[in-house]
Amino acid sequence: MPNRLANETSPYLLQHADNPVEWWPWSPEAFAEARERGVPVLLSVGYSSCHWCHVMAHESFEDELTAAYLNEHFVNVKVDREERPDVDAVYMEAVQAATGQGGWPMTVFLTGEAEPFYFGTYFPPEPRHGMPSFMQVLEGVRTAWVGRPEEVAEVARRIVGDLAGRQLDYGKAGLPGPEELAGALLGLTREYDSVRGGFGGAPKFPPSMVLEFLLRHHARTGSEGALQMAADTCEAMARGGIYDQLGGGFARYSVDREWVVPHFEKMLYDNALLCRVYAHLWRATGSDLARRVALETADFMVRELRTDQGGFASALDADSEDPVSGKHVEGAYYAWTPAQFTEVLGEDDGALAQAYFGVTEEGTFEHGTSVLQLPQDGPALDAERLAGIKERLLAARALRPAPGRDDKIVAAWNGLAIAALAECGAYFDRPDLIERATEAADLLVRVHMDGSARLARTSRDGRVGPNAGVLEDYGDVAEGFLALASVTGEGVWLEFAGFLVDLVMARFTAEDGSLYDTAHDAEKLIRRPQDPTDTAAPSGWTAAAGALLSYAAQTGSEPHRTAAERALGVVRALGPRAPRFIGHGLAVAEALVDGPREVAVVGHPEDPALTALHRTALLGTAPGAVVAVGLPRAADGSGGEFPLLAERTLVRDRPTAYVCRHFVCARPTTELVELAEQLGTVRP
Repeated sequence: MPNRLANETSPYLLQHADNPVEWWPWSPEAFAEARERGVPVLLSVGYSSCHWCHVMAHESFEDELTAAYLNEHFVNVKVDREERPDVDAVYMEAVQAATGQGGWPMTVFLTGEAEPFYFGTYFPPEPRHGMPSFMQVLEGVRTAWVGRPEEVAEVARRIVGDLAGRQLDYGKAGLPGPEELAGALLGLTREYDSVRGGFGGAPKFPPSMVLEFLLRHHARTGSEGALQMAADTCEAMARGGIYDQLGGGFARYSVDREWVVPHFEKMLYDNALLCRVYAHLWRATGSDLARRVALETADFMVRELRTDQGGFASALDADSEDPVSGKHVEGAYYAWTPAQFTEVLGEDDGALAQAYFGVTEEGTFEHGTSVLQLPQDGPALDAERLAGIKERLLAARALRPAPGRDDKIVAAWNGLAIAALAECGAYFDRPDLIERATEAADLLVRVHMDGSARLARTSRDGRVGPNAGVLEDYGDVAEGFLALASVTGEGVWLEFAGFLVDLVMARFTAEDGSLYDTAHDAEKLIRRPQDPTDTAAPSGWTAAAGALLSYAAQTGSEPHRTAAERALGVVRALGPRAPRFIGHGLAVAEALVDGPREVAVVGHPEDPALTALHRTALLGTAPGAVVAVGLPRAADGSGGEFPLLAERTLVRDRPTAYVCRHFVCARPTTELVELAEQLGTVRP
């Protein structure tokens, strides 16, 4: 029986195509095979840049004896969690409920009906640290399956029943208001690390969605505490090893509380979200650091993640080949010793750069190496000398074996990147970034969207993947299109966003207004996933709610506004209790409470005054404000491409801005300062 992964589009599955394990992709045929043979299913879930997934693959799935046992006694199914987040979510919920923890690789044993009965994550080849070996686990599962089948079946039935009983009921919770948002801020204050920035202990993750909420809360209320938490966390991350001080871009998380040593994989979603956060921090404060990090992160995404088709690849691996040992180890591409600095830079610049980047003889990482940081007490360097040092270090690093790249295109994460790049391009006068955002949006329309506007989850090399888009794809892609529409003034992106949010309402929405992660006609799993809490990226539920709200503001559509409000009941329920885990929902709720404000900027496209008004509108800090720009739109629909431009006239034949919210409009203005005041203080 051959390994069946050779024709898959997932780089993660293709990494396992040559294993001696006879893998199947997730498919009805795999479970039919298990039922016919009377054996359990081993479900192994991971992703291509997962360090411990690689370790377990090398130790166990490439081992001939282990593979022979797996092939004889199991049907083995390999899943890329990034291609099938629905499968991952359902079984991860079961793993966490049973063990109190989860992670990847995820190892689950299922019946032929896809019902789980035994769980784990990474298993070593030999017993260690209290963990059984993988072979011991396999033998134990096999013994139970053959010797106690009734017990296995009962465990599986009970687990499925418990999962089915976890149905959410937040549709009647009501709208989140200022009281719930203030309560969420108080909860975050209690969990804030005032010394190191961020929330909680080690490992410490970039709190991207929470930071966006804090910035919006400050913009709406003037809360200095909210702004301080956001600004201090952003500075701590930007100075830490979690940020690539040479090439830009953020690693997945820090293994310590101080942001020093990262888990080195770089994910598209982290960088898209953080690029936007730093751009919004600059918009609120004028911080030079925020501007630099936003642009460096945008340039990193374009330089290292952009594919030939114009989209953005999913991730760069944590591991790469160590030039000295020849082994694949974590962080080999990014860590440095003092001797390496001296070799590249010479004695004087080498010593100065060591102090500047915190490189020590003892090392801050492994084997005497250091991850580059920007210590607060480091020496000052003039811009020209620093640029020369970084240029030489980057050139030397480029000679090292580079980390692998997972070059599949995930629709949702490209939506996040489109929004970030479009806004950065507008804020910082970088039309090239707007072009890259537009090219990625074009790819999603051409490759991922079918004739009825349904989205495919992934593509690779221009070839669409087999899996249907999930709710986060619709929400994040619609958000990207809406941001692109506001920046470019091209109404086609508003139209495409409308197709997507209409499908959210038709195919993902329950009768009570809550949202499911999969469509009504999606493949039936043991439970229909429905999770309003953020993971490393916004939950599909709140991403879709945000897109619905923005689309309603752009078009005046009451059904879309109502759908957004009904979906946001979950934020009223969870915001004050678990603010760290529903940050995106809180950010959307800030927009809801503020309006959001609707900005129409009308004028002739070639008039520089229109460009200035448009940029001022985009720089407004009012939470979730939407912007339409173009020619006035006549009552018969001719003229401007946006509904917000309908019957807006020029004042004294000059480009004019209109700001409205809650069915009330401010005085039309032709003045930049007055427009800025109507949209929040603009400092830059």
